[in-house]
Amino acid sequence: MVRSCAAARLDRVRVRQFELRLIAGALVVAWLVAALLVLVAYRPGGPLDLLVGISLLLPTAIAVAAVVWPPVARGSGAFPLMVSLGLGSLLLLLPSIGGVLNQLLALGSQTLLPSLEAAYPWLLALIGTSLFAGFGVARRVLGGSAMRPRRLGFGMGVATVLTVLAGGVFAGIAVANEVALRDRDEPARGSRFGPTDLAVDPPPCDGGLAMGPAARLAVRLTGDVDGRALGSVDQAGLRDGREFRWLAFVATDREIGQYGAAATNDRAWSRSPDRGWESTSQDAVADATLDLQAAEIALTAGFRATAEDYGIEVIEGAPARRCRIAVDGETFRAAFPAVRWLVGGADLGRWRGQLDYWVFLDGQLGQIAGSINGEGAVVVPEALLATIAVHLTATERDRDFVIYPPAR
Repeated sequence: MVRSCAAARLDRVRVRQFELRLIAGALVVAWLVAALLVLVAYRPGGPLDLLVGISLLLPTAIAVAAVVWPPVARGSGAFPLMVSLGLGSLLLLLPSIGGVLNQLLALGSQTLLPSLEAAYPWLLALIGTSLFAGFGVARRVLGGSAMRPRRLGFGMGVATVLTVLAGGVFAGIAVANEVALRDRDEPARGSRFGPTDLAVDPPPCDGGLAMGPAARLAVRLTGDVDGRALGSVDQAGLRDGREFRWLAFVATDREIGQYGAAATNDRAWSRSPDRGWESTSQDAVADATLDLQAAEIALTAGFRATAEDYGIEVIEGAPARRCRIAVDGETFRAAFPAVRWLVGGADLGRWRGQLDYWVFLDGQLGQIAGSINGEGAVVVPEALLATIAVHLTATERDRDFVIYPPAR
């Protein structure tokens, strides 16, 4: 009987070790993905670009320690706490990785963690990972029979050292790289995104948001359902005031071909693959102004009053304040009408997401990037999760463009 009880306890410990190692393995993968993203894509031109990515490998090493020495705890209450600690760190880390990916894809901004709002999820994830590994190291060093308060204190001490070491090294290198970039004696070059004076701060997120009198516009929308691509929509064109002309190449499960819209001199046109350019009413293309439509629907003063300030970033040499708002599916659809080519008339009322927008030194909107997701069954029967992502740029906003009528 005694032997069977001991064997049962041993089996239970082995199962717990396996489960905790799975969680630690997921943390290793997540931190490694973050490090590889920065190593491959982060190139603002500073002398320490590579070291910034390499420094992100330190949290990966901490997570590896948790795989080798999982924080197995005795008692019915301690084990769920360890599981919660590991899963909580993972849940903090995954959205942060998505944010960095979005940031790097959005023309490779200079500052990775430009504000407290952007930095605190990473710090919490690092603290959680360090605690997860620290408790495992404490068990390894002190033994499973050591008193729980002693192991707890030792583990927290190890976690503190690991957090300070990994966080301090990354922050120090990242800040030094940014300072080196800002202190370069090179003359400021012009940027298609706007002024390049690094000594001036862009306006706040909830301040006035101006639209450029003109703009060269590019919009890309992509969609996927349960990891399977729905297709993409690529729009490109010019706007001068409320006159505009653009073409869109649509390649989705629902549509394929070239579409377009134009408005100038109180006349309007639309284009479809089967009919080419045709005259239409001004009302028919009233929502086709791209950046103006997005700003008038999703970036009103009411939405921007609660925007999160993600600090100042440098986009192609032009400083900009990055801000974030939450949006629902119908607001997203109204702001970007091209969504219809991806999801048709699907009900997006219960979808949720976020939009990041960048305000440049001239107080004007120059870029929007974000996504929404929700139940995939409204798009594809029996699907679980669908996501629509958008990236819009409005550049050369100080130029005068001539909007010519389309050739028929």
